[in-house]
Amino acid sequence: MKIIAQNYSNGNLEMLEVPMITSRSGLLVETAASLVSVGTEKAMIDVAKKSLLGKALARPDWVRQVLDKVRTEGLMEAWRQSKARLDMPVPLGYSCAGTVREVNDTERDFRVGDRVACSGSGYASHAEWNVVPPNLCVKIPDNVSFEDASYVALGGIAMEAVRLAAPEFGHRVGVIGLGLLGQLAVQILRAAGCHVIGIDISAQKCGLALKNGAEAVAVSGRDDPVAVASAFSGHDGLDSVVILASVDSDEPLVQAAAMCRERGRIIAGGLTGLNIPRQAFFEKELHFAVSRAWGPGMFDPDYEERGLKYPLAYARWTAQRNMDEFLRMLSLGRIDLSGITTHRFPFEKALDAYRLILSGKEPAIGVVLHYPEQDAALVRQATRIPAAGGSRRSREGTVAAGLIGAGLFARGTLLPAMKKVPGITFEGVASSRGLSAKNIYDSYGFNYATSDYREILNDGRIDIVFILTRHDSHKKFVCEALRAGKAVFVEKPLCIRKDELKEIIDTYMSVAAGDTEPFLMVGFNRRFAPATRHCMDFMGRSRGTSVVQIRCNAGYIPAESWVHRKDEGGGRIVGEVCHFVDLAQAITGGIPARVFASCAESPGGLRDNVVVSMKMDNGSVASITYASNGDKSFPREEVEVFAGGAVCVIENFKTVHLVSSGKRKTRKTLEVDRGYVDEIRAVCDALGSGAPSPIGFKSIVATTVATFAIEESITTGEAVEIDLDEWGVA
Repeated sequence: MKIIAQNYSNGNLEMLEVPMITSRSGLLVETAASLVSVGTEKAMIDVAKKSLLGKALARPDWVRQVLDKVRTEGLMEAWRQSKARLDMPVPLGYSCAGTVREVNDTERDFRVGDRVACSGSGYASHAEWNVVPPNLCVKIPDNVSFEDASYVALGGIAMEAVRLAAPEFGHRVGVIGLGLLGQLAVQILRAAGCHVIGIDISAQKCGLALKNGAEAVAVSGRDDPVAVASAFSGHDGLDSVVILASVDSDEPLVQAAAMCRERGRIIAGGLTGLNIPRQAFFEKELHFAVSRAWGPGMFDPDYEERGLKYPLAYARWTAQRNMDEFLRMLSLGRIDLSGITTHRFPFEKALDAYRLILSGKEPAIGVVLHYPEQDAALVRQATRIPAAGGSRRSREGTVAAGLIGAGLFARGTLLPAMKKVPGITFEGVASSRGLSAKNIYDSYGFNYATSDYREILNDGRIDIVFILTRHDSHKKFVCEALRAGKAVFVEKPLCIRKDELKEIIDTYMSVAAGDTEPFLMVGFNRRFAPATRHCMDFMGRSRGTSVVQIRCNAGYIPAESWVHRKDEGGGRIVGEVCHFVDLAQAITGGIPARVFASCAESPGGLRDNVVVSMKMDNGSVASITYASNGDKSFPREEVEVFAGGAVCVIENFKTVHLVSSGKRKTRKTLEVDRGYVDEIRAVCDALGSGAPSPIGFKSIVATTVATFAIEESITTGEAVEIDLDEWGVA
């Protein structure tokens, strides 16, 4: 299928052929029309086309994050992560209309064949097919065309901005910025019984606003907008002003403050400067708000991704309800788009549409892309590029890898490490939405990209499957890959629930009972770091009676993130503290036998500031301090080991201090090295020689059980004994 995407690294805007979407996390919609948000998308493209310096000046928040990364991780790691983020193409578009072709079994509001209008960045893209969460879809009235329905997200944005302005019948309202959003806002305000004045730098757009219901207009640069607005309001001042301009200036806000009456309202819904002129706001006691897209629910994962319905009594106008009301106004003829749609392009000529917009040679307001009807059966089979049987090169090397999951960790961390290991080749990469797999296919020279993970499992040329998906899917993919006879590398954690661990153990034992020795590796990379090896070699046999202190300055992750959800990320203990449980095993040579943990109080009850004490089965002890409430510019990790009259200190896996008999040695590396390359090398060496996984299955299970025990200890306030015999692992 085809999709329009923007690359922030090189600025290229492309129509890409990507594998067909196989995700079933929403409605599968065949697109009939999509609307180009001229202001927003042009701004995105302009940023993408800037030099690195230009991007830095445009996004100082990015620069701060990169500088923190340089301080703590080193220049090269900061560069790799930044490059991975910039290199991933971003799908453009967030407002479309089409026909539902598939629904989930649990879906009750929509059926196959429904005509729907869809919204959402990353969901309702300029693409032949989209998977859209039900809460971001509404049914299209019979008398509304796909073209008009494709305005749904922009209509919702305009409606939400107008709602926040709290208009009443007879109010005098100003609209600054008469582009697409401004023209829609004028019509919505007129339908609400308001008297509207429009302000824009374009006389043509002002003329269009008059046709759409504005009673007065002011052309900035020719007229005095404040004076015109004052006369329009009878010199009382406007009741409210809605700013929908896209300009890197505070002038619209300054003008709005001058136009308003005392206690008037100013709503900023456009991309404009927000440095408030305090004196004007103070003298008039003005109300100000920035409208959030098309209403409550936007940017809430529970609403967008998980289908949470906001009760009517508490959120009368959610994003979906605003969208639905906009379509109803279209159906009733209260809003007319005939004068707003200025250009129509067939989807195959979408890049011509962007060239027209960027050139500025013609005034473009409503630009709609129309899509040809497709043979759904044929399209849904196109899950792979190139087509099955195609290959850009013959297989070389000793270990052929397949990837399931193509997110930031794959692009920014694991694949760069894999490229440094000789003897590993890239065969196939799978991601359910296709675009990220296509990007990795192009960037790393994979033989093929697919949106159907089963192609990876069924590919006889693939020796090892790397599972790099979200945590809640690990169990499924691990078990299926083991049953398929593949060697398996799964990024931590192994799984997130006890029942999942039990199924993995049963699957592993079942495979082990057959002719094939199972190979299962979890991405506990720190045990392979050069600093860890120096420590283990230095401590020698005495590390079996060691005292280990591990500290991680993990950094804050917002409470709404999937990482914290028990059913998706498993929480930070299961999902991240597992790293340090495994590291303690590697250093001490023991298995966790008992844990006790305490958690500091955090907003929302998050368990992300934790202190863990572990007794190992060989007599050594380890303590883990995992904190999210520190400063990210401070080094992330430190490990202290005391044993046999010696001390080893690992500072952020970059510097190692070895102290014994009054003598001190220090080893340094140029960059932080947490062991990713050596981890992959160890896996390849083991596969090549027929050796078992570099981390034993018992150790992997012990780490997972220990994280569950940490959670239990925090809940009960008591120490928890760990008995691997209960899990059937000797």
